[in-house]
Amino acid sequence: MSDKRPRRTFAVISHPDAGKSTLTEALALHARVITEAGAVHGKGGRRTTVSDWMSMEQARGISITSAALQFDYRDHVINLVDTPGHSDFSEDTYRVLSAVDSAVMLVDAGKGLEPQTLKLFKVCALRGIPVITVINKWDRPGLAALELMDLIEKQIKLRPTPLTWPVGEAGDFRGVLDRRTGEFVKYTRTAGGATRAPERRMPADEVEAADADVWADAVEEHELLAADDADHDQARFLAGETTPVMFASALQNFGVAQLLDLLLDLAPAPHVTAGVDGTLRQVDDEFSAFVFKVQSGMNAAHRDRLAYARIVSGTFDRGMVVTHASTGKPFATKYAQAVFGREVTSIDHAFPGDIVGFVNAQALRVGDTVYTGDPIEFPPVPTFAPEHFMTASASDIGRYKQFRRGIEQLDQEGVVQVLRSDLRGDQSPVLAAVGPMQFEVVQDRMTNEFNSPIRLSRLDYQVARRTDAEGAKALAGARGCEVLQRSDGTHLAIFTDQWRATATARDNPDVMLEALPAGGS
Repeated sequence: MSDKRPRRTFAVISHPDAGKSTLTEALALHARVITEAGAVHGKGGRRTTVSDWMSMEQARGISITSAALQFDYRDHVINLVDTPGHSDFSEDTYRVLSAVDSAVMLVDAGKGLEPQTLKLFKVCALRGIPVITVINKWDRPGLAALELMDLIEKQIKLRPTPLTWPVGEAGDFRGVLDRRTGEFVKYTRTAGGATRAPERRMPADEVEAADADVWADAVEEHELLAADDADHDQARFLAGETTPVMFASALQNFGVAQLLDLLLDLAPAPHVTAGVDGTLRQVDDEFSAFVFKVQSGMNAAHRDRLAYARIVSGTFDRGMVVTHASTGKPFATKYAQAVFGREVTSIDHAFPGDIVGFVNAQALRVGDTVYTGDPIEFPPVPTFAPEHFMTASASDIGRYKQFRRGIEQLDQEGVVQVLRSDLRGDQSPVLAAVGPMQFEVVQDRMTNEFNSPIRLSRLDYQVARRTDAEGAKALAGARGCEVLQRSDGTHLAIFTDQWRATATARDNPDVMLEALPAGGS
């Protein structure tokens, strides 16, 4: 089997409330894979977004877990991943960024570059992921367009190269000037932005009198940008030196069609990927894939468990037997599905760039590699340093089996890190999180999905360091410190504060105490 259609695999990332899920829905709407867009809060009886399917997401209007959508557009296959924006869920976002070729960064026109925005730009830079920037919410009052360009260049050190420029200031969004063609793309509002917003392209000499003044302002600023050499250069974009910029209102579906076209025209296709030993896997080599997410509870009627895998090379054929790199054991792929939010459909074949869900693949964990042919193992996803710690216990001891099963599942998904020790035992594991909202997700899912409500008790620890078995022995009984073991075998020494961690390292120079990657705010 062969599918010659080009692939584009990208993530939508941003600070919370910048409009990621709304944009995800608008992209699907414009690709005509849904007929009516929802709103994050489901106001006025409208549906919630297809990517926010968890009950907590729908109740709060925020993305808690990443969601994948696959659809066709202009004879391309689009693999789009919506990510959580809140820093408490930054590990989930980081996992997604290990599995995409580019990213769309949303910036709130009214708030500019917020802390999580800046951090995510840095993560993309470290991973060599080209970033397309979308200035969202231009239909609301906000900062001046030129001011936002200045902020991007100064704070992120990326040269902004706008491809569209707003006609009308923030809050008075008439349309955009397409800087590549010189045309005016005029938008027309629809009721609540639930359907595709009509747009009309016209040359400069056909701009209507009602738009003449704001059009003249846009043309003047466009000429300033051209004089400042702020035009798109594909090589510099792919090298991570520039970021193409577009202006949009995801809620009104303004500028969404241009973004889809831009992704097809400029975003990189799947490409060669390096293994941990430097081995290169070309896209047309034998099959290989990388597991970046594990999720259960997507279908309340079934005890489903889906391992999301990015196809790196070769062709996937349902039923093929692959090798699980971490164990060397064969793994049969009898059940594989394409994903659209929480909706899944069986697939027979998939190709580089596609995201496939392996059903009930109990052996697969986040970061695992599967392959055929020559061995390959792709770099694992780093685990962030937890800063919040709680013990968990079953509220009803009669539901201890459900408690253990639920905690194990959430651990495998990476919802929280689960730490254990002989002293605490399995009945009261320590849950370690980057942010406190992760504990709320655990409580909600343990109650509603695993039918085992839990009690959480806060521990007075704030700092974690990686150690080893010898370090665990040396630090046993140390003041303000406890050593526990993560399910992957890693020993973590956790301390009451930074001062205690520093003092312990100073007093025990032979003990390994390594910092983990920071993932919080």
